[in-house]
Amino acid sequence: MVEHHISLLSIAMAGLINLWLASRCGAGRGKAKVLHGDGGDTSLQRHMRAHSNFIEYTPIALLLILVLDLNEQHGWLLALTAAVFLLGRVLHAIGMQADKPSKPRMVGMLMTMLPYAIWIVWAALVAFGII
Repeated sequence: MVEHHISLLSIAMAGLINLWLASRCGAGRGKAKVLHGDGGDTSLQRHMRAHSNFIEYTPIALLLILVLDLNEQHGWLLALTAAVFLLGRVLHAIGMQADKPSKPRMVGMLMTMLPYAIWIVWAALVAFGII
């Protein structure tokens, strides 16, 4: 039986990052005394957008990791790209707090998009039986 450690660890780490991002939103709400929405608080808006951005990219990324893993495409490349993606999501969230374009945000998006593109092509090649 093939074990899916890369998928499991990626999902667990993504869950941990999601929890961290959600807790930042909750703390921001408490600090700004905002029950619903963002109350016009810039810091809370940034926390909320960082969390939303994570949610926009991560589910499809995890599905791509999982289907590649299920198709026995696991190994160092899948593990490395998963780690890069997740680190990129953290850097992007940190960079979202800056008042102007920031290096962590830019690097984080690059670390998001590169693995994402690799997985899309990889999954298509597997689907067509090329690899």
